[in-house]
Amino acid sequence: MKNNDDKSNMNLTKVKELEDELKQLKTLVNTLLTVITEEADGVQNGSAPTIPGQAKRGFSM
Repeated sequence: MKNNDDKSNMNLTKVKELEDELKQLKTLVNTLLTVITEEADGVQNGSAPTIPGQAKRGFSM
């Protein structure tokens, strides 16, 4: 009986560790997406100078 309790506690600990890791990875992904989509001047209002012929979205400098 005690062996099953130990396994349950180990499983709960592992699940908690995985949940924490998932939260950290989600934060990292959101940060990376923000950096990738940020305009060259760091402002999200379209005030960055445009280069003729360059696509309006999808580039980061």
